[in-house]
Amino acid sequence: MSAGHGESLAVVVFLGFVAVSLLLCGLAAADLDDPEHFYAGGSAAFGPVGGGLAIAGDYISAATLLSTTGAVALDGADGILFACATVVSLYLVLRILGEPLRRTGVFTLGDFLADRLGAPSVRRALGVATLVVLTPLLLVQLSTAGRVMAAMFGLPDGALTGCTVAGGVLMVCYAAFGGMRGIGYVQILKVGVALTAMLLLAGVVLARYGWSPAALFDAARDRSGAGAGYGRPGLHFGRSAAGRLDLIGFEATLLIGAACLPHLTMRLHPVAEARTARRAIGWAVGPVALVCAGVVVAGLGACALIGRGPVRAADPGGATALLMVTGALDPVAGGARHSMLFAVVACAVFATTLAAVAGITLAAASSLARDFGARPAHGDRGRAPAAEIRRARLGIVLVGAAAVALSAVLGDRGRLTLISLSFTVAASVIAPVLLYALFLPGHSATGVRWTVYGTLPLIVLLLAGSPGVSGTSFAVFPGHDIRWFPLQTPGLVTIPAGFLLGLVGRTPAHARAARSSWPRSSTALSARPLDGAGADL
Repeated sequence: MSAGHGESLAVVVFLGFVAVSLLLCGLAAADLDDPEHFYAGGSAAFGPVGGGLAIAGDYISAATLLSTTGAVALDGADGILFACATVVSLYLVLRILGEPLRRTGVFTLGDFLADRLGAPSVRRALGVATLVVLTPLLLVQLSTAGRVMAAMFGLPDGALTGCTVAGGVLMVCYAAFGGMRGIGYVQILKVGVALTAMLLLAGVVLARYGWSPAALFDAARDRSGAGAGYGRPGLHFGRSAAGRLDLIGFEATLLIGAACLPHLTMRLHPVAEARTARRAIGWAVGPVALVCAGVVVAGLGACALIGRGPVRAADPGGATALLMVTGALDPVAGGARHSMLFAVVACAVFATTLAAVAGITLAAASSLARDFGARPAHGDRGRAPAAEIRRARLGIVLVGAAAVALSAVLGDRGRLTLISLSFTVAASVIAPVLLYALFLPGHSATGVRWTVYGTLPLIVLLLAGSPGVSGTSFAVFPGHDIRWFPLQTPGLVTIPAGFLLGLVGRTPAHARAARSSWPRSSTALSARPLDGAGADL
């Protein structure tokens, strides 16, 4: 295939996805006349199939496709463990949190905790935690969208800023005009595109090795230069005592943190019935498991066909491995940028990234609009809906503009550190807050504030002294070395600290009073249906 044909196909597929997704957002915008529809998409917008696929779309991100593929290519067994943890985390969130998080009139984590604990004062603390989790993710995703767009169109690096701005404009349009329902439609479309591309790529890779996963793994191990170590855990962080601790901490952070991302929990609030939530589990976990299986095959293919050294030389974290392997699979094309397979996979990555960016932007803007400032009591409909929607859309524009500016400044610097920050805060702050509020009798607003305001500074302090900030090739400041904390991901310290601070901060008198009424209040809360009438089964 000629370069012109390959790039023309990329442009056609890209413009087709953008046109269809904007059309879906336009159709969804027709009834966005109140906060219920804008934030939650309406209780009847998605059934178990659509709801599950929308959740899967929110869950699959650029990190899932690019970073995990690179981890498999560079680190073998460690990368496979990361992919497995991604699937298990989604299953856990839907099994443990899927039903308890359903609540009428609840659109953000601040809404949920204020309603659950009867303490509106927790909104601001949860708003702070939400923004700290979502902002780094948004920067990484937006920067990735710009780079993939530039690669699809064959543009030079100097066009990266323009591509990032274009991606930011699209995400603002999706979030501001489509709301949660429009983004849900885009997420469902994205799942179809990403699943098709990854299964196609995995099939082409396996066909090279006689459809034998064992032969593929053997070839990857031979080209890795790590020998038998490629098939044993520990290659990513090293097999020293600190490396083993780092691997355990990273797995725990990924497993717990991915389950508590605010844009994912936001999707769970409007689920109408407990039975619908349970049925959505399979429709969410199934596609994610297939995509992750494709990611593992693609990562092994990158190592087997290209070699671990060239993959690492192109990007220390392996983020380019997915796009590199497409070029290696098309010997006629003369390069990944001119390959038909590259056009399909790159468009899938771009669709994945852009839809994830839109969902994260909406969740961040929703938190700004609802968790900061005075809020009405639960169920109060006196506030003008149009005014609240205007504030939310203004928040989307502000979040989008700030994200574009920061992404243009940072570029790819500290990508892995930003992801680590987001997942560590989710695992160390949001997870304790949610689990205690749901399952610990007598948990109070004081305990929530201790967890949020005590754990966040600890995370920042440990990350500042970690290899993710200085002294390594993937650090934010690779030319400096101020490391004093040996672990790349501080979750092994901060996750227990978050749970401990939540216990220490509980008000004893409040805990005793709430504990005596816990069975009654817990039953009432869990049985309250979304629409305020009838049973939820």
